[in-house]
Amino acid sequence: MHIFGEILFYMFVTFGLINTFHLGLYIGGANLYDIWQYRRHATLRRRGRLPDVTVVIPAYNEELSIERCLESVRLTKYPHVSVIVHNDISTDATADIIRAYQKKYPKFNLRLVNRHHRAGKAGGVNYCIQKYAKSDLIMTLDADCVLRPDAIKRAVRYFDDPKVVGVAANVRLMDKPTVLGILQQFEHLIGYRSKKFYTMTNCEFIVGGVASTYRKDVLKQVGYYGTDTQTEDIGLSMKVVALGNKEHRIVYGSDVVAMAEGAHTFRELLKQRYRWKMGSMQNLLIHARLLFRIDRRYSASLTFYRLPMAFFSELMLLCTPLILGYIVYLSVEYHTTALFVGAYLTITLYVLLTLWPDEHTSIQRKLAKSLYAPFLYFAFYIMDAVQVIAIVRCLMNPRMMARRSQVNQAAWTPPTRAGQQASFS
Repeated sequence: MHIFGEILFYMFVTFGLINTFHLGLYIGGANLYDIWQYRRHATLRRRGRLPDVTVVIPAYNEELSIERCLESVRLTKYPHVSVIVHNDISTDATADIIRAYQKKYPKFNLRLVNRHHRAGKAGGVNYCIQKYAKSDLIMTLDADCVLRPDAIKRAVRYFDDPKVVGVAANVRLMDKPTVLGILQQFEHLIGYRSKKFYTMTNCEFIVGGVASTYRKDVLKQVGYYGTDTQTEDIGLSMKVVALGNKEHRIVYGSDVVAMAEGAHTFRELLKQRYRWKMGSMQNLLIHARLLFRIDRRYSASLTFYRLPMAFFSELMLLCTPLILGYIVYLSVEYHTTALFVGAYLTITLYVLLTLWPDEHTSIQRKLAKSLYAPFLYFAFYIMDAVQVIAIVRCLMNPRMMARRSQVNQAAWTPPTRAGQQASFS
């Protein structure tokens, strides 16, 4: 029992130091990114004709959100946009809404693709890109999402750098005044700010499917979206990075803003995070050869830091219940709450340091959201529990993680949509 206590103590100290170190890196990296972004915008120059962009939207039973999504693309400030919607045999009014939108706005370059068999999300996007997309840049957009009017224009400008082949968008969640809604909003806010550090150190490898933009020739080079994992978007970005991330850079565009709906129930959240976790583990295992790889095509920050930490963070996640139990034991045994108070103050301060520098949140909303900060430390334990359940479920299904059991990509089911309005302030 004494040895077990010592192990827990050293685990607690080690994980605490690692987490504190990362918080410092994320804060510092984000601040450097903000300076870089400010200077970048100050030096952007006008140029000749902007490249064409094709926006591909996969849709299955999206009658509550598809028109809202199309409207946001139509109102974009970018002049050279075409839109392809792949309707994956929806059983609701999705196709009728799209056709009505085509008639209402005949000058809007919108194509509806209906097929006679279920293709799945990745298969549908691949089909549209290969058969209909003529532009050099491809943006994919989930049907529940809303683009900020300048999002496409902002995304395109990153490709002024010939080494940039992919741009990850800044995905915000639409307001939902519930514990689950607020928790997901802050989780996204914190998670996406860490991407600023990953961009500055060139070790980003995760690009979601919301408003992500790629060069079409790179998509062709890697074989487009994969259909053999649970998360085709992560699979694609990792295939791109595997080409060599020094010459094929993926960057985070904090000014490429899109809004999306979060999970509306805890059951949906559990299903969503299990799929994300499974897909992430599948793709990390596929590209495990990159771990600690010494190769001039790859940045050391990717092979010696980011990828190893992706695996190690899952180990820390699994140990979270043990560590929490040990903290409770120490607090009771020594009649002190110092450990809890220290952790509470650290996380609360970090939340505020993430919220207040955010360039897309108004002062009024920052003040309002700051009122949640004192309670988020306890709320984050809910998300920790969801993540622990997800990783345990993955470990209970090793054949799926190793892709020895078939992934039915054609059976994708979108979460419940609310169709609420999006606010970018």
